[in-house]
Amino acid sequence: MTMEQLAEASGVSARAISDMERGHSRAPQTRTLAALADGLGLDPRQRAGLADIARQSRSQTGAGRPRLCELPRTIGDFVGRSAELEQAAALTEEGKDVVVVHGQAGLGKTAFAVKLAEDLAGRFPDGRFYLDLRGTDDDPMAVGEALVRLLRACEVSPRRIAETDEERSSQLRAVLRERRCLLVLDNAANEAQVRPLLPGDGPGMAVVTSRRVLGGLDDVRRIALDPLAPEESATLLQGIAAQAVDPAVAAEVATVGEFCGHLPLALRIAGTRLATRPAWTVAHLVARLADADRRLAVLATGDTGVAAAFALSHAQLPEEAATLFRRLAHVPGVDFAAPIAAVLTGNDLPDAVDGLEQLVDLGLLQPEGADRYRFHDLIRLYAAERLRIEEPPGTRAETARLMRDWLLATAIVAGRWFEPGYGCLPDGWSGLVPLATTEEADAWLQAEAGNWLGALRVAAAAGDDQLVVDVAESMHWFSDRMVFWAGWYEVYGMSRAAAARLPDRAQELAHLNYFAWAAMLPARRPIEGAEIAMGAYELAVRLGDKRQQGWALQYAASAWRFSRTNLDRAYQAALESLRVFGEIGDHDAYVQQFQGLGLLLMDQGRLDEAIEQFRTAIREVAARPVSPMPARGALAGAHTFMAECLVRAERWAEALAMAEAALPLVDGFANTSMTGQVHLTLARARIGLGMPAMARDHLVLALQMIDRNLPDHIGLAREQLAAIDGSA
Repeated sequence: MTMEQLAEASGVSARAISDMERGHSRAPQTRTLAALADGLGLDPRQRAGLADIARQSRSQTGAGRPRLCELPRTIGDFVGRSAELEQAAALTEEGKDVVVVHGQAGLGKTAFAVKLAEDLAGRFPDGRFYLDLRGTDDDPMAVGEALVRLLRACEVSPRRIAETDEERSSQLRAVLRERRCLLVLDNAANEAQVRPLLPGDGPGMAVVTSRRVLGGLDDVRRIALDPLAPEESATLLQGIAAQAVDPAVAAEVATVGEFCGHLPLALRIAGTRLATRPAWTVAHLVARLADADRRLAVLATGDTGVAAAFALSHAQLPEEAATLFRRLAHVPGVDFAAPIAAVLTGNDLPDAVDGLEQLVDLGLLQPEGADRYRFHDLIRLYAAERLRIEEPPGTRAETARLMRDWLLATAIVAGRWFEPGYGCLPDGWSGLVPLATTEEADAWLQAEAGNWLGALRVAAAAGDDQLVVDVAESMHWFSDRMVFWAGWYEVYGMSRAAAARLPDRAQELAHLNYFAWAAMLPARRPIEGAEIAMGAYELAVRLGDKRQQGWALQYAASAWRFSRTNLDRAYQAALESLRVFGEIGDHDAYVQQFQGLGLLLMDQGRLDEAIEQFRTAIREVAARPVSPMPARGALAGAHTFMAECLVRAERWAEALAMAEAALPLVDGFANTSMTGQVHLTLARARIGLGMPAMARDHLVLALQMIDRNLPDHIGLAREQLAAIDGSA
């Protein structure tokens, strides 16, 4: 055989074979020898002789010493990452020569890269080399030193290694061009450190790990590691600690995983604590981790700790970014957008975005969609720890107050877009978020619900009663846009309590009614809602407030309908509510009452009477001076529920026309669940008309949109979809 023929037959590069023949490669790996034996077609006796020669060569030359850049020990209980390992292996098949594995501290990037190198051993018979670039150290490895180590690992004689970094980089690429080698470049600091170490054209490959995305590297594939799945966390804990294996403690094991944020480093430390303390139970560990202020301290053992891992990334932050990082611990919600960061630091919006992206780049913050961000739970605790250490109490309190006031002021402005008496921005208002339309106001209120609700809790705890009431009042009409949000029960529970402490009894009455609605519908506690509503009605009678009497009767009627109790009383209450609003000339409230009456009749199977109520609502909206938002709400409900009535009556063509008229009224205005109900009605009407193929897309949309609090609708949509798919 020629050298080229042997290379083709064995898979070992011609350059590597040449290096062995010339004595430059003194200790070929066992896999390389096996590949050569296969290529040469050696029998067992000849293979044994070749192995003896290799052993003698190592003994004579001292090549039995540890090789440079050997891979670290593989973790025996490695868990998960199947999809990412398959993705990386597929990239190898595609001939991609650089893969960047990135993510926050503690995700197990090094373990992943080493496991990948072991899995791919057969594809790289000329060597797999590991180099820790010490990217999180105060003094990362210099490029020149890294190049020398890699060249020596490739058995380039020290006398032949070039003098300059540029020449060494070229030399490394030349060596790798002829060899099937895998480089694991672990813990990279930045692009400038990595770029000279990467292979060029040829069969070689590099796997780079970094806490940074390394966005400046061109023509590379990136794999982002996420926390483990809950079941993977449980498997990892069970592999480390015997106490976690018992099925009876599965719930406690799951809780440990949650407290660890499903972060492999945290899970390993937690598991080690259990394994080294046989007297501990999993419940004991749960109790230790439950204290959020002590959790990071618990997640440390020996010279390893979660906080210590985060600190390495934190140390690389410039002062302004470090300030932003710790102040983001003030944010009450799960995620947030850049304007909150601007408020916390006093920067303008572009600078706030830049600061957030710096934190993302270092793995201290996670992007959430196009323009939102979130902390990993343990990094949030670390940020809070830095905040307590680095800022005095007065500064912390002032920053938190600024954020609270901004969130609540913005919430009031956004919420009032939906009130009949407002419906626009206040004169001279300017803010960090666009609120020039109802769509923009709706988007902000929904996206930041967790944050403005958190700010409202702070205001309530501080006794800022009028502010709490003002925020809740501004949400009254908007609340129909996210009607099933459980947070309304808390919002109006706080505002009811705050209003009761203020001298204005009319204000107290209004918020008692709002609380009745929140208990009845969003919280799905209709019996409680009916009791609260009737209490509000009695107070309204004592105060002589007709308008609030009408609302209390409406809420009581709806609550009785939802609880399937007192249906006759519910119908009489709804009629009385309609009469009261008509008597006082409250047109906005008057047109809403027909929807409740129609739904009560529909639930009792009195479909023709229900349809007439919905038709009356449409006529009354046209005849009365109703404000735009209440008018559209009444029309959306009347068309939606009339279409459903017509379907129940099997008046298919009428139902289809009515649902088609309802769709533009609810789309982008009502909560998505109502839009889903319209799609369900469209599907049922088309099925009734013998057009099931045209119904399928509507059913899919219905299942995506209908809230889980409407199980009957969801069940019907699934049943219809299964019937269509089963007959196809």
